[in-house]
Amino acid sequence: MKIEIQRINQDYHLEASNEIGNKLYMDGSVEIGGGNLAFRPMQMLLAAIGGCSSIDVISILKKQKQEVTDYHVTVDGEREKGKEPSLFTDIHLHFALKGNHLDQDKVKKAIELSLEKYCSVAKTLEKTAKITYSFSVE
Repeated sequence: MKIEIQRINQDYHLEASNEIGNKLYMDGSVEIGGGNLAFRPMQMLLAAIGGCSSIDVISILKKQKQEVTDYHVTVDGEREKGKEPSLFTDIHLHFALKGNHLDQDKVKKAIELSLEKYCSVAKTLEKTAKITYSFSVE
């Protein structure tokens, strides 16, 4: 796995590219001289755990013949106050799913399997942060 980072402007706006040319953008906050033109790197960690676990959850539910018609996850993170580096201490994910006859027990088990076994991002972040979740099924 290899990522290339290229500076876009004279401040902190950056473009990251992977081996096949997919791109994403990062920037610093206004407080440090950035322009808030893209995700900050720590926000990307929250997006990464949300994306990683989402791929797992949807995959597990597909294998169980659970039809998900709408899916949304909200990720909230709390960081250490007054420390450098300021690591995440608490991360909470809320999964909201809609589907035809979704089994709540299967949804719960899929989320648990993702966060406790399969999601590499969660396994990395759990070393410094308490990771919790909630979910709703409509």
